Amino acid sequence: MIKDQLKKYRLILASASPRRQQFFKDLDLDYEIRLKEIDEIYPSELKAEEITSYLATLKASAFAGELLNNEILITSDTIVWHNKKALGKPKNEQDAFEILRSLSNATHEVITSVCFTTIYKSDVITEITKVTFNELSDEAIAYYLEKFKPYDKAGAYGIQDWIGLIGVSKIEGSYANVMGMPTDKVFEYLSKFSK
Repeated sequence: MIKDQLKKYRLILASASPRRQQFFKDLDLDYEIRLKEIDEIYPSELKAEEITSYLATLKASAFAGELLNNEILITSDTIVWHNKKALGKPKNEQDAFEILRSLSNATHEVITSVCFTTIYKSDVITEITKVTFNELSDEAIAYYLEKFKPYDKAGAYGIQDWIGLIGVSKIEGSYANVMGMPTDKVFEYLSKFSK
């Protein structure tokens, strides 16, 4: 199917995230991983999806001049947007605790932007999913942090983890997006790309 349509292209996934890599496997796409160290710093005036679009594009710019004409580079960025503030990966356990406490009994947005870059063009797609948490007790938060150590995750949680099973009461939008990749939109974009 899509694999046949894309056989003349090489997909380059520039992400160290095991979840994003697994999504590409689950979509049955052939790809290779290429990583570059990047300072994920963005202008302070940017808000919500402006941040993720900027960072996904910034990650792609690190590969400028390196792509071959049959390569499609895929970079992405995910944030949790809550109370008009971007919540990235927690700095430490205390930071993670405060983040989860702020998400308790509230609705936040998980925003992911995916940038597709070739030597000819660059396109960005964005997905926003609303996630509502039940009230989380301090004990539940402490247990989750100790057992699952979600310090590599935006918003200090993984929806597929224990905290998602016991804490999330409502999701509006893409579940996969909350895990870091709007797979349906990625698949749709690549399907059109190959025609």
